[in-house]
Amino acid sequence: METALVKEAKKGNKEALLNLIIAQKSDYYKLAFAYMKNEDCSVDALQDMIVVLYDNIKKLTKNEAFYSWSKTILVNICKAKLKKNKRLMSLEEIKEDIAVETINNPEDKIFLDRYISRLSIKHQEVIKLRYYLDYDYESISQILKIPLGTVKSRLNAGISKLREAIGGDFYG
Repeated sequence: METALVKEAKKGNKEALLNLIIAQKSDYYKLAFAYMKNEDCSVDALQDMIVVLYDNIKKLTKNEAFYSWSKTILVNICKAKLKKNKRLMSLEEIKEDIAVETINNPEDKIFLDRYISRLSIKHQEVIKLRYYLDYDYESISQILKIPLGTVKSRLNAGISKLREAIGGDFYG
């Protein structure tokens, strides 16, 4: 189904492209919101993504890679908008409704977010994509256009720095 829609979208079928996007609209929105931290800016980024996808879908070589390709475009659009606005926040201040769901206590979430915000942007990105938005390593690698080993390395280093800053495991 997905591959057939991609083929149709490549032929210029706008409805097929929109169906692909609608199928994962929640994931796209969460990803945009993680960067933009604002509903209107997130929707603007999504609209820009749709235009870029429509203009460039013929360049997509692997139809099965549509979602990782489109999410990479969305991340790049968000980063460009933030840079243009001189508000490069990356993923550092995500609203609590997207926060780590395994932590139920709001004070613990604030505590953890405070320490995460002290990490480098590179470490924040991989940690939040992995643990806040539940992306797998391969998806993170594709979205950020970094090797899989770099994703794992950044996650490991970021978690180690968090443990060191907190003074051990969070629940330890």
